[in-house]
Amino acid sequence: MAKEKEINIEKEESLKDFAVRERAEKISDEDLKKLQTLVNQINSMQFNVGKLETQKHTVLHNLSMIQDRVSLFQDKLTKDYGTFDINIADGTINWPKEGDDEK
Repeated sequence: MAKEKEINIEKEESLKDFAVRERAEKISDEDLKKLQTLVNQINSMQFNVGKLETQKHTVLHNLSMIQDRVSLFQDKLTKDYGTFDINIADGTINWPKEGDDEK
């Protein structure tokens, strides 16, 4: 509790310092340029995040469409060959070894 009171006293003293200063109508041109630069940087980054999210959405949509095509092709392989468990490197069918129980 003692620490909180000390902090509050320090805050109050710093607020008193602000009250003594003359009330300004505008910030300096230098501070305005710095502020504008910072806000423009934030806006630019937010715009870039939006572009990236749009690209991400498009890529995920395309991925989903290709996964659907893979699923349809697996159905064709199962119909034509009895399985879609294929070695993608050489095209061999990975039949279960004799005596292995299918799970």
